[in-house]
Amino acid sequence: MRWAVVAPASIGLGLLFSWWNVPAAWILAGIVASGAVALGTGRELEVNDSFYRFGRGVIGMLAGLPLVGISVATLTSLLIPGLLVAVVTIGIGVVGGLLLARREATVSRETGILSMLAGGASILPVLARELDADYRFVALAQYLRLLVVSMSLPLVTAFFHHPGGGTAVEAPAQPWFLLVGIAAIAYFGETLARPLRIPVPSVLGPLLITVALGLALPQWSLLPPETFRIAAFLSIGWMCGGALSVPALRVFARQLPATVTFIAVVILACAGTAFPLAWWLDITYFEAYLATSPGALETVLALSSEGGAGPAVVAIQLIRLLTLLVVAGYLARLIRR
Repeated sequence: MRWAVVAPASIGLGLLFSWWNVPAAWILAGIVASGAVALGTGRELEVNDSFYRFGRGVIGMLAGLPLVGISVATLTSLLIPGLLVAVVTIGIGVVGGLLLARREATVSRETGILSMLAGGASILPVLARELDADYRFVALAQYLRLLVVSMSLPLVTAFFHHPGGGTAVEAPAQPWFLLVGIAAIAYFGETLARPLRIPVPSVLGPLLITVALGLALPQWSLLPPETFRIAAFLSIGWMCGGALSVPALRVFARQLPATVTFIAVVILACAGTAFPLAWWLDITYFEAYLATSPGALETVLALSSEGGAGPAVVAIQLIRLLTLLVVAGYLARLIRR
């Protein structure tokens, strides 16, 4: 019965937020709608396991798709600078997370670190749930950072020199059998990846399959259609919002000053990292700033395309994202030992 309220409310809010150009509009819509119902009824709102599994898979596919368009030579040449950027941002996140956990007794070290890691806001709550961290706290902290970064990026980069004009790319039409294949990758990618014992198989499984098939079959686009993407974003939003409670919100509210301070620190640190990166790779500061931006990948890609940025932006962002996925999965396990 509660879903009869949550589903249409989420769609209405998602359309409204999209019209207003709100960052992560559909995820935020899911959080607001499901969170309001969960708080109003005093009971957690559980998402269907199959639907959530499909949503995680689509998120993994979306994370892997930009890799298909980058040559191996480009990725190899940018691997070291990308890893150094990843080390800086992940290091800041780990330190910030440990300090947060030390300050707030109800926040575990895993929760603190996952909430403070920069990049992958739609993925880290999924990791938090799989690693038994407080995914509600992680989601709230991650989307606050995403909102701040997404809103500041267009304002800040407007003052930088752009390398040239970009062109918009339209999504290609997809035959029905390709849509079935995309749905199968999203749903069964985790099953195929689990025997490999890779970290976070629910996300990395579909990601790796997407990259492999995209490179092997470049004539077909594996971009999930908009309905799949909306369903995936809503599943993440419902998972986070449906678990909200008054005590959880109180814990987050107590840590809001520390969280906002950390967001400012990580933005400034990444902006500082962009100076040596621009010199090292001989690119504009506009490109380096986008490459080191602490998350908001969709906004980064849009600004990169619009400003005519080179492949370094996408490559470094993806190298950091993949490093983050691998490190976050192992890091939480190491902390528990």
